[in-house]
Amino acid sequence: MIRKLNRKDHHVVFSFLKQEPSLNLFIIGDIEAFGYEQEFQELWGDFDEDGALRAVLLRFYDSYIPYAPGEFDIEGFAQIMRNTAHPVRLSGKTDLVAAFEPLLPLGKKRVTYFCECNEITFPEVESRYEIKQATINDVDRIIALRSRIAEFSVLPSSRDMLVKSLETNTGRTYYIEEDGRMVSSVSTTAENTLSAMVVGVCTDPNDRQKGYASEIMKRVIQDYIRSGKTLCLFYDNPSAGRIYKRLGFSDIGMWTMYG
Repeated sequence: MIRKLNRKDHHVVFSFLKQEPSLNLFIIGDIEAFGYEQEFQELWGDFDEDGALRAVLLRFYDSYIPYAPGEFDIEGFAQIMRNTAHPVRLSGKTDLVAAFEPLLPLGKKRVTYFCECNEITFPEVESRYEIKQATINDVDRIIALRSRIAEFSVLPSSRDMLVKSLETNTGRTYYIEEDGRMVSSVSTTAENTLSAMVVGVCTDPNDRQKGYASEIMKRVIQDYIRSGKTLCLFYDNPSAGRIYKRLGFSDIGMWTMYG
């Protein structure tokens, strides 16, 4: 049976999602930040015959994330998404969301590795660079740095999203500057009581091969691990993957995004 979830379900839902807290980082973060009764956010639960929760579906604006560790009512969740007036943007564990491909009109598919870090594995020595944590006043400089990098897609909404993450403490940005110019930065997003997602790892094309991003990543790892939180990230570049693994990240699955 599928029904809408509400705050009375929170204990059951949270215990269910904590089976795989890193993979459920976005769902957990959105519940903690916005709850169950928002116009832009809805959650549904699929319950078995004994009343036990076996799957959850989150809608955040026009984005959907399902989670289920086993069998569930795939057609029921697909019908919910078919009822939306907008094109469906679906993401989740690769083997799980693949089951929706024959049931929904989905956009461009991107598959990435999903990895996590929950311990400090490198020698903790003082960085040779001064690493600063950004404030709202640094937002335009962060966006300008990202705009100088060909691999980045800086959307019109990027600035607003960055401001919102800093204002709500659901994300942080760390950076290095040389002669007053921001040369490298690393951001986090979807921060919740258990974890956070690393995003926006970037270095100005004219300042690469100096170890800036790796030094910032070490600081990010130290800050989050010391506060008892797991760090997660996506990557699809094997070279980047090797760098992250040297810093203590390990693969925990594959993640697919459609849209």
